[in-house]
Amino acid sequence: MDVSGGRGQPRPGNDESAEHTGPEAPAPGGTGDAPTAPSAPTPADATDARPEGPTPDADVPAPDSGTPQDTGAVPDHAAPDHGAPAHGRDRAPEHPEPPADRPARAPAGRPEHPDHPFAHSGSGKGQAPQRPEERRRGGLLMGRPFGVPVYVAPSWFLVAILITWVFGGQIDRVLPELGAASYLVSLFFAVAFYASVLVHELAHTLAALRFKLPVRRIQLQFFGGVSEIEKEAETPGREFVLAFVGPLLSLVLAGLFYLGLLAVDPSSVPGVLLAGLMVSNLIVAAFNLLPGLPLDGGRMLRAVVWAITGKPMTGTVAAAWVGRALAVCVLIGLPLLTQSGALGSDAVDNVGMDTVLDALLAAILAAIIWTGAGNSLRMARLREHLPELRARTLTRRAVPVESDTPLSEALRRANAAGARALVVVDADGVPVSLVREAAIVGVPEHRRPWVPAGTLAQDITDGMRVSAELAGEELLDALRATPATEYLVVEETGEIYGVLSAADVERAFVKAMARPS
Repeated sequence: MDVSGGRGQPRPGNDESAEHTGPEAPAPGGTGDAPTAPSAPTPADATDARPEGPTPDADVPAPDSGTPQDTGAVPDHAAPDHGAPAHGRDRAPEHPEPPADRPARAPAGRPEHPDHPFAHSGSGKGQAPQRPEERRRGGLLMGRPFGVPVYVAPSWFLVAILITWVFGGQIDRVLPELGAASYLVSLFFAVAFYASVLVHELAHTLAALRFKLPVRRIQLQFFGGVSEIEKEAETPGREFVLAFVGPLLSLVLAGLFYLGLLAVDPSSVPGVLLAGLMVSNLIVAAFNLLPGLPLDGGRMLRAVVWAITGKPMTGTVAAAWVGRALAVCVLIGLPLLTQSGALGSDAVDNVGMDTVLDALLAAILAAIIWTGAGNSLRMARLREHLPELRARTLTRRAVPVESDTPLSEALRRANAAGARALVVVDADGVPVSLVREAAIVGVPEHRRPWVPAGTLAQDITDGMRVSAELAGEELLDALRATPATEYLVVEETGEIYGVLSAADVERAFVKAMARPS
């Protein structure tokens, strides 16, 4: 089963920010906030349009706890120097305004949102926006065939013990002369069975790589394996092939084990092992061919509906609901079939331990199928809405300041321009760092005239420059490659466009996911 920069001044960015829709909106910009999407932009009337901003410095609220909380994985710069002012005790040091050839104003058509405060919480280097379905890698790394990491989840060891116990008892009945060694043979069978499951998943992986689809990892877990393919197939035909190769290879393995069985004594240890592996691979192939997501048969059904309707989302919805119906059938039907003897065992009239175990197995299988079908729907909605995330529309307006500009003066200029970001520039006007809003929040208002803006800035690295043309998965990939809370957005010409907050992307991401398809 596969689950699959240049010189010049910063152009004022789009300070459009997401509005939080939860019970209480967290401070924007935190790496762990539950984000929502930005509202629709409203064009400015002229190139010099500037909304009336709030009074200088008044729109930077102090955190409720009184202490800024940095949530990133890498420590920020050292705390700014709050020592004695250099120019006096009761007023801010004088600082020249930026040259007239470097205005901090918005170009025509850029939206303005003066109602959003110029502050957010978060660290200079934190977690980049993550897809909700992206999970932390877990388990034991076994290798990297074809460059794809293979992990064994802790739950595999539980099922290996279960297989060893159940199959060992069966071997003991067929080959009683083995004694306790039958459980060693059974353990070998458990390892060999999951090796065949790995081959099944490698078939999906090779097909995905052949179609130039990146594979994050393969994981062997409680009920089989998962190939985590990061992108969707471009055509329904490729989707069908990608899903079918797994069960096909399981059938091929079953045939090979059958041919091996013909060459040995069925009552010998090799014969029992080959027979068990043949039957188990037939079961894996048959189960995965059931037409419901998240099984391979469900992906094949999705590809067929996609080919007929021309809409991949329609195929996903159809296959997911068939998968949920299949989960209900497994929950109810599997215990009935085993109790009636239809699966080859003796019919049971009373309720015993075997019946309870069958019901428990059916419940676990049904839960896995139902949950997988729901996850498939969420993944499809994610891919459908990802293109709505555009760096250009999420970028905040920024104003340039020099490193020794007092923080209060920098905030005054930002408020006057309706901007929500500060970019520190050198003497030639080249951006060198981004002022961290989390650091601004941590400076008491009465100290801001004595704190240079440059002491609160994060140096701009190559990875912190992103193109204004990025959108969707490409935007998320760029942000994850260099975790930070602010990024400098540049045009293709190298002109500075504004500042992008990771928190704004996260909020837009979650709100897009919440919208119906």
